[in-house]
Amino acid sequence: MSHDKTVASGVPLGWDDSQTYFNSSGDTPGVSRPEDQFVGASGVLFEQAMAQTRMAVCLCDPHVTDMPIVFANRAFRRLTGYEEHEIIGRNCRFLQGPETNQRELDKLRSALANEDVAVVELLNYRKDGSTFWNALHLGPIYRSDGSLAYFFGSQWDVSEVRAVRAEEEHARSMARELSHRMKNMFAVISGIVNITGRVRGIPREADEINGRIQALGRAYETTLDEASSGTIEIGPAIRAILGPYDADTQRLLFLGNGQRVHFATVSVVGLVLHELAANATKHGAWANNDGRVELNWYEGKGRGPSNLVIHWREYGGPGIRMSPDGQGTGTQIVDRMLRHGGGSIERRWHDDGLEATIVIPA
Repeated sequence: MSHDKTVASGVPLGWDDSQTYFNSSGDTPGVSRPEDQFVGASGVLFEQAMAQTRMAVCLCDPHVTDMPIVFANRAFRRLTGYEEHEIIGRNCRFLQGPETNQRELDKLRSALANEDVAVVELLNYRKDGSTFWNALHLGPIYRSDGSLAYFFGSQWDVSEVRAVRAEEEHARSMARELSHRMKNMFAVISGIVNITGRVRGIPREADEINGRIQALGRAYETTLDEASSGTIEIGPAIRAILGPYDADTQRLLFLGNGQRVHFATVSVVGLVLHELAANATKHGAWANNDGRVELNWYEGKGRGPSNLVIHWREYGGPGIRMSPDGQGTGTQIVDRMLRHGGGSIERRWHDDGLEATIVIPA
């Protein structure tokens, strides 16, 4: 006789008058809520449900020494690799092994002793010795008179989920370590630039270079946690790059959305925005007390791959008009970087400030 249909004691399985419900929430035994009841339930329905479900299920008899398994469905047998005759009559501990976490087992023992519900993740062992991570949900089943009938256990193989979790945690750990190392690297580079500037008598040029280095550092610092996925949300990086230029939070308005871009885009964005901000501070809108900048960024779609479009608009500036022949070092750096990366920048000078549209392959 198949134990997909009948327990070893010969009592038919089902939600009838003698075996009413599975207590999955820790409610008072013998008092079932109306929504937990199904008047038309029968052993046949239970048999069909257990046969068709992909969830591995077993029942254990708490009234027999060592609480043996008295029912195990096909999914349980497929999951563990054991045949029915190798399962029935044995305690579930035969699935345990040397690496099974004892603290999780203690939770199960406590739940059994207190007729409580427990949800744990255990490293279990199949018949062939291979391991799998088992998300086990354990709880009591009561008769209509409130007496304990069985303990119900559902098992789900979450090995792949655990593997993904481990990979994600490893990626986060590596990102934290990389962030620490990059901070140190930027600090060392900044120190070298400062020393070289003093020794050679060019402190002003050294300060300009250090500004670019610090902008890159701020851009990378906010994005490293996401770097392992290959793409990052560019908004936090933009805000970090320009944060030092907006001390009173009144002269810089961010209008951008949450676009995601390739991680490699960060360095270009960092340097371009730093040069625009530095120029606005020295010669543009931020050189005046009431000048301001509006910054928008969004996805630009064309015939080819999508682009990151950054729109920079200054208001309230002195309205300096720049000729192509008067490009400074920062402007040349921006143009060269964008050309090298397949991007572009279009500048328009208005009476009250610069308007620039930057396009970067994303």
